[in-house]
Amino acid sequence: MFRPVPEATLTTKEVSARLLGWYDHNARVLPWRTGPEDRKRGITTDPYAVWMSEIMLQQTTIPHATRYFIEFQRRWPTVEALAAANRDDIMEAWAGLGYYSRARNLYKCAQEVAALGGFPDSASELIKLPGIGPYTAGAIASIAFDEPVAAVDGNVERVTTRLLAIETPLKEAKPRIKDLVTDWVPEQRAGDFAQAMMDLGATICTPKSPQCLLCPFLDVCEGHKSGEPTRFPVKGKKKPKPFRTGEAYICVRDGKLLAERRPDTGLLAGTLGLPTSDWVVVEKIDPAPEMGACVGRVKHVFTHFELHLSVIECEDVQVNRPIWIPIENLNESGFPSVFRKALILYQSFRKPD
Repeated sequence: MFRPVPEATLTTKEVSARLLGWYDHNARVLPWRTGPEDRKRGITTDPYAVWMSEIMLQQTTIPHATRYFIEFQRRWPTVEALAAANRDDIMEAWAGLGYYSRARNLYKCAQEVAALGGFPDSASELIKLPGIGPYTAGAIASIAFDEPVAAVDGNVERVTTRLLAIETPLKEAKPRIKDLVTDWVPEQRAGDFAQAMMDLGATICTPKSPQCLLCPFLDVCEGHKSGEPTRFPVKGKKKPKPFRTGEAYICVRDGKLLAERRPDTGLLAGTLGLPTSDWVVVEKIDPAPEMGACVGRVKHVFTHFELHLSVIECEDVQVNRPIWIPIENLNESGFPSVFRKALILYQSFRKPD
């Protein structure tokens, strides 16, 4: 039976030296990042850019988030500009990134930072701001201010559990992982270390097909030695997502679509939406009968449940905060993904043969 070596065999100096040496030659070029050579020359990283990128990258891929980051930086190049913006404009610009509480917190945080006169330079102060948790606080503090603190995301957890072949299920192992990474962070180049750990997990120590032969820890990685690196991190059983069903209403008059501004609390709060029924929890989804004005059904997966919406064409529906949008402007209107799916279905249904 495979047994990992004691964790003490990898010292802080060895981990950081190997990782930073690899990073110096393999760092990804990203629009919010200052590369290792520039950082060595004293060029600092803008905390506004780090903060915005980290918020956008929560539950989102780099390719998808990049175009949003570039557009936000163009429209609101400073945290003061973002703080002074109209919240509805920010929500609409965010459409498609999902998890809309992040956009609301982005706005709140920008206002607090502007009032403070800038971002705090320590993780202990950053974590007090809206929408900033332990990982994001560590990332901003280390990358923008070189504070020697840990920034532990999924990539870092994967690298750490494989490097040491940690058998404890990930949920229970998180505090131990945080302690290990904290010990590894060097006093110098803490920001580069944080980004190097992220890059190693994203490009080499990937979830399904790790490129072990290219890894700077190949000869000391206990996960690799076990012959089953993808077994780490050890995860518990996933609970199946519950189903919810509902209806989304399409009401068009004189070339305009009826939409509404959703309430400021709850799911998709503050976003532009289609009128809908309540979303009801069910045990399973049955095929939707094609009845009356139902043009079909769309599916959307949220964090905690899977939603199936029947798209209903109707002549009238009551909404609390109505907004009429010209049909030709729908692509620029900023609907969240779930409603865009419904609109795409409707438009394909109404397309002339």
